[in-house]
Amino acid sequence: MSSNPGTPLSDNGGAASALKANPGTAHLTVPGASPYSTTSSSRTGSETSLQRVQNLPGYKTPQFSGKEQQKAKVEKNVASKGFIPRELVAGEVSWFYGNLGIDDMYFQNESTDVITDHIIALFGAKVLAFTKHDPNTLSIDLEKINEDGSGATFIHNSKPGVSATAGPGATCERRIDALYLNDSTKDKAYRLETYRSGGAISATASQQLRCYFITRCSFPPSASSTTTKNKDGKTDIRAVSDRVFLEKATQNTLDIYQEVMWKAEARHGPVIEVFEVEGTREKRLVIGYRMGGTTHFFSALSDLYHFYSLYSARKYVEQFSNGITIISLYLNPLPTPNAPPIEHSIFQVMKEASLLFCLPDNPFFAGNPAAPEAGHAVQEATYAYCGWIFAQHFCNRLGPAYLALKNILDEANPSHAEVLDDIKRRFREETFTRESIKDVIVAYPELIRMLYVNFAMVHYPDSDESSQLMPTLSYQRLRTEAPLSDEELYNKIRRTVPNKHELQVLESFLIFNKAVLKTNFYQPTKVALSFRFAPDFLPEVEYPKKPFGMFFIIGTDFRGFHIRFRDVARGGIRIVRSRNKENYSINQRQLFDENYALASTQSLKNKDIPEGGAKGTILPSLGANPRGCFEKYVDAVIDLLIPGQSPGIKERLVDLYNKPELLFFGPDEGTADMMDWAALHARERGAETWWKSFTTGKSAEMLGGVPHDTYGMTSLSVRQYVVGIYNRLGLREKDITKVQTGGPDEILLSSDKTVAIIDGSGVLADPAGLDRQELIRLAKKRQMISNFDRSKLSKDGYVVLVEDQDVSLPSGELVIDGTDFRNSAHLRFKADLFVPCGGRPEAVNISNVAGLVDHEGKPHFKYIVEGANLFLTQQARLYLEKRKVILFKDSSANKGGVTSSSLEVLAGLSLSNDEYLDLMVFKDGKPSEFYQSYVRDIQKKITENAAMEFQCIWREHARLNGAKSRTLISDELSITLNNLQAELEASDLFDDVPSRKGVMKRAIPDTLVEKVGLDTLLKRLPEPYQRALFSSWVASHFIYKYGVNGSSVDFFHFARELAA
Repeated sequence: MSSNPGTPLSDNGGAASALKANPGTAHLTVPGASPYSTTSSSRTGSETSLQRVQNLPGYKTPQFSGKEQQKAKVEKNVASKGFIPRELVAGEVSWFYGNLGIDDMYFQNESTDVITDHIIALFGAKVLAFTKHDPNTLSIDLEKINEDGSGATFIHNSKPGVSATAGPGATCERRIDALYLNDSTKDKAYRLETYRSGGAISATASQQLRCYFITRCSFPPSASSTTTKNKDGKTDIRAVSDRVFLEKATQNTLDIYQEVMWKAEARHGPVIEVFEVEGTREKRLVIGYRMGGTTHFFSALSDLYHFYSLYSARKYVEQFSNGITIISLYLNPLPTPNAPPIEHSIFQVMKEASLLFCLPDNPFFAGNPAAPEAGHAVQEATYAYCGWIFAQHFCNRLGPAYLALKNILDEANPSHAEVLDDIKRRFREETFTRESIKDVIVAYPELIRMLYVNFAMVHYPDSDESSQLMPTLSYQRLRTEAPLSDEELYNKIRRTVPNKHELQVLESFLIFNKAVLKTNFYQPTKVALSFRFAPDFLPEVEYPKKPFGMFFIIGTDFRGFHIRFRDVARGGIRIVRSRNKENYSINQRQLFDENYALASTQSLKNKDIPEGGAKGTILPSLGANPRGCFEKYVDAVIDLLIPGQSPGIKERLVDLYNKPELLFFGPDEGTADMMDWAALHARERGAETWWKSFTTGKSAEMLGGVPHDTYGMTSLSVRQYVVGIYNRLGLREKDITKVQTGGPDEILLSSDKTVAIIDGSGVLADPAGLDRQELIRLAKKRQMISNFDRSKLSKDGYVVLVEDQDVSLPSGELVIDGTDFRNSAHLRFKADLFVPCGGRPEAVNISNVAGLVDHEGKPHFKYIVEGANLFLTQQARLYLEKRKVILFKDSSANKGGVTSSSLEVLAGLSLSNDEYLDLMVFKDGKPSEFYQSYVRDIQKKITENAAMEFQCIWREHARLNGAKSRTLISDELSITLNNLQAELEASDLFDDVPSRKGVMKRAIPDTLVEKVGLDTLLKRLPEPYQRALFSSWVASHFIYKYGVNGSSVDFFHFARELAA
């Protein structure tokens, strides 16, 4: 690899010699290689050195030719105002123009009126300081924000190397972040130049000024991607740069930024480079990243280098129309004896900039002026923040008092269940709040440091590269702190902390430390922090079924979980959106429990496929970009799935789990259009063998996915239960009245008399029956009921949209608010059949289920097929079944989608890259014969599995003469089936080759077997996946045939036929 053109390096030359003995500096990659390339240099730290640049300005200094004429006008202006004594005017103006050392850019950009106001304000501040007899109280705060949005100027006094905690300097950079940098887009971006003035404010006051100049970027007219690329197909920095930047930047700066830009385009995390300036101790830190990747980063960087006794002479933020931001800092050491040498601290700044990128607004960082009492370095502060978030989710546990109460009360009794739910909610809301946990962390900084050392001694990488970190401060801190054993640390905490509440918070940090099996905390580049937990710490009273694995992800603007109940598991990734601050607070408290419940339900639903249940949840902060949060979540999880092998970019982690791990993600609320990106990003990150199966719900045309809605996969399963009820009870479908939520495919598959539909846009109802042809028209177009032709309604029919207010229904009833009406509409209608195919979890719960029964005790619906996940709570289902409602729960009825996704995963694992692209990806917008045949196989499997389970539940209910509800039979069926599957996976039945081949031939769709061949498939599929596929097929087919009480003799006979 060649060095940057125009960037002089040390005499050793070459890329290897441009890298220091520290993995945080090794950001150069092999030309043409992946940005996460596993190629690495074999050179040791002693052979390498910093990238070096000549001691020349990185930007051309502008000379304002009209400065003297302007000065004369300003002097007249100042004199005419009369505030400054006439005999002092010339001296004050001359000092401002000549002695302060303000850059000519200021004088060129500002009007004489603005400069006049600033000189008068400066004089007034000096007079005020004089009256206080202390020149150090001098406070300068000059600013001009252009009303047209073109930019701004900020000037305030600034002490080198110190983050101000009061005065304008305390908030200036954070305001600049908020006003101009956080929300940068290609269409609205600002560049920033900031300098420290060369001279003092006055002859008696030694303070210097810090000047910030912000201007809106002026990019070249929109051009196609081809016109912004050079002959090698890479972005040409000149084609995407702001006009002023191009005028000012030297060739050397352009060359450096060009290299950083290319790396930032190719990588998802930040690119961080350090350059040594020849003949000086100055270091130049250059950071490139994608716009929107973080917030408050510019101001957080200042707090970071101030923490290590560095100050900046100049700083620049440059934005580019290809969506890249580059920050450049010119750093120098403070002349103080206690400051660590810049040759060491620069590496610390570099490493910790990566953590700051993930969490720039950390309240526990000592450099953060918003929390001066915190006192932690970035690594300890980041650890404290992660422990804080962990404690918010896992401190508020219910404890033995709740367990005792739970054992006394009967959860099947609705009133008892309601009491338990209320107590559980109150416990979690009131025991430990965000603020109370934070107060404990702030109160015990020494204990937090000890807990951090306990964490770091396990997870700090001990590879050849990281052992070269001995000069860096983080390594020294780990070695100088006396590490305590877990028991010693616990005893230390117990003796130090006076009350039980505080002890429980700090104990949660110990639990966190013990639970982490691997983390990207020490990865040189990352976009969010991720932790893989051993879930043993979860209390059984609240989480009776222990997950197999847990991931915990924390970013600057989101938090998230991923839970799976088996090694081979699949489930959707859901974005939980918040309408307002109160709603966000509720979502925050419930996030883990919602994730656990969804994954647990998924586990029940996935009973007859190889993947166990899993689910991921992402909670964006208010105002955060959900797409950006999803991308960071995925990238941080991949950090823990792919062993890093690129020094300075993705390095090997300490892995206490020490086994290959593979997750399968699927679409869920808010992520349906993000699955393509996740699969392609996994491939970009190096997942060459499993990127095709990493996500389901991919677009059919581009990536060979099998979309559920296009082929009606979810509704096919629901439909088998509806039709099964009709057949078993001898009902004619056209005579059945029905209410449904969502579910366009249910409309297309049915021929009943639908009297009401509720969806995201509102409520559509007609007691005479909704026009079937109009419903079909909307369903085929995937349109909401807001598009229903109202002329097709009878005189008693109506539409109420969520935005409607004060609407009168045909009955005369007044609907005050359309949203409130929609949210409770499922409780007002009566029909034979209710099929919820969409809606929020727990829409029917123990608090409102009585609304589905009239005053005579008659249920509103005779039959309910739950096609939406968790639409009813368990207590609500049991309540309705006690009142003779024939009800089939979600984990049985709504499994068509998971079956389809499972077979989409199977295709990804079975086909080579070339085969997959040839057979699964559309050509000229059309599917291949193979693809169409495979889709038919999937639909057949869904229909068969749903029909078998329906018959099994119906038979078992009849055998017991209705003594056990179908809901509990469904749960028992799922649990028995999952347990049998787990036993089979651990048994040696899989090792019997004839049985294995016999099962695999039946379990794998014919289209795949015929195309690839069974023997080839068995070579390609990972063994854990094969075992899961084998046992899931055997377990489901045995249980569906013999029921949950099938005997050992029954299984013996069943097993004898497997090899046939």
